[in-house]
This record gives sequence, structure tokens and C-alpha cells, in this order.
Amino acid sequence: MKSTYLLLICFLFSYNMQSQEQYLTKNGAITFFSSTIIEDIKAENNQVLSIIDASKSKMAISILIKSFLFKKALMQEHFNENYLESDKFPKATFKGDILNFNNVSSLDAKYDVKGIITIHGVSKEIVVPTIFKRNGDTIFVKGEFDLLLEDFDIKIPRLLLKKIAKEINVTFEFNHKPYNR
Repeated sequence: MKSTYLLLICFLFSYNMQSQEQYLTKNGAITFFSSTIIEDIKAENNQVLSIIDASKSKMAISILIKSFLFKKALMQEHFNENYLESDKFPKATFKGDILNFNNVSSLDAKYDVKGIITIHGVSKEIVVPTIFKRNGDTIFVKGEFDLLLEDFDIKIPRLLLKKIAKEINVTFEFNHKPYNR
């Protein structure tokens, strides 16, 4: 009986330790910016889901495309209907590894995150330099990278080529909290 009780305690302790290694945010922020001589286009999304599994040095992100907000409603409509086709491709995702990640308790450094980003139904491997900082039980994650529209089969009509940059700057900022199932 004692050994069964001890085994159960060990199992619960190891399960609890594992869950403390996962960190989650449901309101991460992603912004993209396109700059041309004619027009700047900026959109923000504050409903981004991101999870870090520190025990496995993994990070995953899920973005609802329709949650990007623009200053002009017409830009948002064109973005969703014509370019990203958000009814057909409702999410963008990223799944990757935090390279050379040691442990979450001494977290305050820049790490490359290497993984697969999927946008508009097209997947591509990317490496993103990312800043990780820990404050109490929160892990702050911040980074920036550029994407080429052509890499994700996003077509821009000839008439709008001078209004929309071929390369889009993406910035992100997440505040992950411990995730307990």
C-alpha cells in the first residue's frame, strides 16, 4: 500500500513539474508593416495564441487572420478577401525550436527560434532572432523579421504593386504565463 501511495505521489509531482514548464498567452500581439513611397500599411492583431514548452525548447503560435485590424476598413476587407483569403486559410501558424535554450529559470537572453511558418496555405522554414526575458513567473518574448509575399503565394494586383511592399516587416510581443492544465 505504501509503495502504491508513493508511486502516486511521484506521478503527481512529475506531472506538476512538467506542466510548470509550459507557458501560454492568448493575447499576444503581432503587427505587420508595409512601406512604399505611395502608402504605409499597418495591421495589428492582439488575439494571438502562443505557447512555450520550456522542457522541450519548443514554441508554437496560432494567429486568426481575420483578427488583424487596419485603420481603413477597405484595407482590411481587401486583405481578408483578396490577398490572404482568410475564409479559405483562416489561420497562420508557427511551430519551432528555441535553439541553444538552457533552462527557464535563467532566462534573459536572445535565442534564435527555428521552425515552420504557414501562411496562406504555404509553409516555409524561418529562423527568427528572439529576445526572451523572465520576470517572476512571466516570460516576455519579443522579435522582428521580414517576409516576402511571393514566398507565400500572395498575389498583388498589378495596379496595387506600388502601394504594397513585396517584403513585409513583422513584429511580435508575447507575455507568457505558466500554463496549468
